[in-house]
Amino acid sequence: MTDAADQHVFHITDRGTFATALESGFYEAESLRAEGFIHCSTRTQVLRSAARFFGGKAGLVLLCLDAARLGALLRYEAADGERFPHCYGPIPLAAIPAVIDFPCRPDGSFELPQELELFANF
Repeated sequence: MTDAADQHVFHITDRGTFATALESGFYEAESLRAEGFIHCSTRTQVLRSAARFFGGKAGLVLLCLDAARLGALLRYEAADGERFPHCYGPIPLAAIPAVIDFPCRPDGSFELPQELELFANF
């Protein structure tokens, strides 16, 4: 169940993986097969997740996910002392209102894209 303030959650992936979703009609990460869910982040968690798992990696996009459209697939669970959103199934394209380029800085770090202001309802 989502917190009322979390109308959107986010998932970091590479453009190629998302291109496959455009062909199939839904998005699946490798973690869905390996762990049973897709790792997501709240807006306040995105930069920490990016730094931890994607530092220095190019060709990334940030999938903005509509929590209401994910419904029961989305669960908040404890991990690393926080509650992270996890999606327990393929994400339909209709639940992805925006895909935003997510480049790293020259030093390998990240900053929130300006386009995220569209999702400033947190």
